[in-house]
Formats: sequence, structure tokens, C-alpha cells
Amino acid sequence: MLEVKNIGYAYNSSGKILDGIDLSLKNGEILAIVGRNGCGKTTLTKILMGLLLPTSGEIQLDGEDVTKFKASEMAKKIGYVFQNPDRQLFANTVLEEVMYGPLQLGFVWKEAKTQALQSLLAVGLAGMDDHSPQMLSRGQKQRLSIASALASKPQILIMDEPTSGQDCRERTSLLRLMQRLNQEGMSVILVTHDMDIVAEHADKVLALLYHKVCFSGTPKELFSDEELTLSLGLELPEAVKISTQMNLPICLTPMEIYRCLEEANCRYV
Repeated sequence: MLEVKNIGYAYNSSGKILDGIDLSLKNGEILAIVGRNGCGKTTLTKILMGLLLPTSGEIQLDGEDVTKFKASEMAKKIGYVFQNPDRQLFANTVLEEVMYGPLQLGFVWKEAKTQALQSLLAVGLAGMDDHSPQMLSRGQKQRLSIASALASKPQILIMDEPTSGQDCRERTSLLRLMQRLNQEGMSVILVTHDMDIVAEHADKVLALLYHKVCFSGTPKELFSDEELTLSLGLELPEAVKISTQMNLPICLTPMEIYRCLEEANCRYV
């Protein structure tokens, strides 16, 4: 679906921000992009959105070369959810906020409204059309940002640190929404520092270090190598730490730990 080949980027002659980046994303996958602050994660997502043009390499989406597409063209294909929703929200009402994207892309008013209402229903904000976005909770604002992205019917959704600043209930609710959207066919690129989220939800991981790809593979492949994980500036997920301490096979989630313990008990009964 999405193929990024040998992408490079430099803000100026002082040095590269990205160097030889390759990644691939298939339909229905969740790809986590991880790494230390300043490694180039945000720059990479800006390139995917058409906000920055790469200095080298190419980007293909469904076999089409979109490397030099403008942001307005990429917005039809890839939706973006900012880390801080307050930077994204500006309209007077929730409905106007969600309708803005489709209207800018050429949807007629009636179609834009229909899309907006469907998107609000999908994220659990139905009936809040006339509310002011600034009066919503942090979690509701994040959901509104997702609805705004979904209203333009993108193929891929990029989420930048979607759970930062949220309490446990809002975090859980948002992750369930992301998982449901993914199960319904939405491909997701997730930029995050939360390795528990990566372990539980990602199909693949791309780790950046010193502006290059230093790991590409599954969460289990990454977290099974503690030395590699720590060298990339990442923490081991809690489930991995606990399963290692209990001399169990590497477990990515609490449920996997439970299953391993259940299997072990059955063997000794």
C-alpha cells in the first residue's frame, strides 16, 4: 500500500535529518515509528503528509509516485492527528471543525456534512455538533481531531503521540477507538514513546536512531533483544519485564502472561 524508499531530508547544509529511510505499510496494518527525541520521526511524518519535500528517495502509494504531491493532495490519502489537539482545532462548533477538511477538498456542503456526522458517530461524539471544540475534554478533543481526519476518507491515519496528556480512562478509550478503526480496515502509522502501546497494538516497528533506520521488524523481534531495545533509547514494555523476571517466554501483553501461566499450570496438574 505505502512504500517509502531511500528517503533523505536536510533542513540545510549542516547535516541530514533523515538518511536512507525505507518503510512499508500494508492494508490494515499498524506501524509504530519510535526513537529518541530529535531522531527524525516528526520530519518523516511531515514528508508523508506532503508538508516537506524529501531531498532524495521516493514515496509510492498504491503504486502511484506521490513523492512531490502537495499537502492538499496528500490530505485526500493520509489523515493526520496532532499530538496536541489544540493546535489543530479552530472552528466555532464541532460540526464546522469536522466539515472543514472535506469542504477544502471539494466536497459539496451536503456530502461534507454527511461525512462529518458519520465521522463524529464513529469516534463517539454524535450529538455534540453544536458544542464548542474548546469546551471539550482533552480526550474528546483528540477524538474530534480523529473525526476531522476521517471525514476526508483517507486510506491511512497518522497519529502523533495520541495518548500524551490523557488520563487512564481517556487513554484506554482512545486506544480502543484506534483498534476498532484498524479492524474496520484503516491503516495506521503511530508515532509514540509508549512501548506498552507498541507491544500491544503494533504489527510492525520502525526504530530511528541518528536519523537512520536502526530496526525494522515485529514488536516481539525488537523486545526480545533487550540490549538492542535499550541502545535505541527505548524502554522494555512492562509485560516483557514481568515475563522475563518470571522466566516465561517473552510476553507482549498481560493476557499473554496469563496464558503462559495457565499453560504452565496445566502441564503440572
